[in-house]
Amino acid sequence: MNTLKQNYQLKAVLFDVDGTLADTEQDGHRPAFNAAFKEFNLSWHWDIPLYGELLQVTGGKERIRFYIEKYMPKELSRNNLDEWIADLHKTKTRHFKKLMEQGGIPLRPGVKRLIHELRDNNIKIAIATTTTPENVSYLLESTLGKDAIDLFDVIGAGDIVLQKKPAPDIYFWVLNQLNLQPQQCIAIEDSENGLQAARAAGLPTLITVNNYTRLQNFEGAVAVLSDLGEPDQIFDPVSSLPVHLDKQWIDTESLRKLVDP
Repeated sequence: MNTLKQNYQLKAVLFDVDGTLADTEQDGHRPAFNAAFKEFNLSWHWDIPLYGELLQVTGGKERIRFYIEKYMPKELSRNNLDEWIADLHKTKTRHFKKLMEQGGIPLRPGVKRLIHELRDNNIKIAIATTTTPENVSYLLESTLGKDAIDLFDVIGAGDIVLQKKPAPDIYFWVLNQLNLQPQQCIAIEDSENGLQAARAAGLPTLITVNNYTRLQNFEGAVAVLSDLGEPDQIFDPVSSLPVHLDKQWIDTESLRKLVDP
């Protein structure tokens, strides 16, 4: 095998978290935000359609600020606004942890199976997300067990980079930690912002949509699917499938073909 071909062999899979590993947005983060608002004696309530709009902004603290600027501009005069937003977001994270501990949000189809298949095939696994490290830990431990963090070679989360998705910074950071080139990896995302971030970092990107992202623009993705699928619960293609994708569930071999058809 020549060197060029070796450079395109799949070495790592980079997962987004919210909406990709689990449908955390609608039934996890959204009610956690609302619980935090109530605790802070705020009259705010983020219903499902409004939260869909707010998801255009990545990052919880950034989402709160965007909401204030658009819907509650009087709050911009609050003393120590940045600190207050950080405290509100910290409270939201505590409520999110409680929801995770109750086990009410499972992993999406195929995620657990694929993670363990990748480990068995010596493919590195990484997280590239704008959510907080705490949220990542809560989700992984509640769905994969207390040692779930150890399944991942690199976890890039929260504020370790200055700009959040759709900027590619978090992906560049993870690639640097892995010491791999983009063509040796594939990203799995659920949103247009995530796709833009991954593609700007040069990563081939597989999309698994959810109710919030189904109608977004995924031009440039290697495939757009309903989920990763299982042998007994196959995915639905959202766009035309690549001809070399000959299964209806995503496994290690499927990802290899998507990286190097």
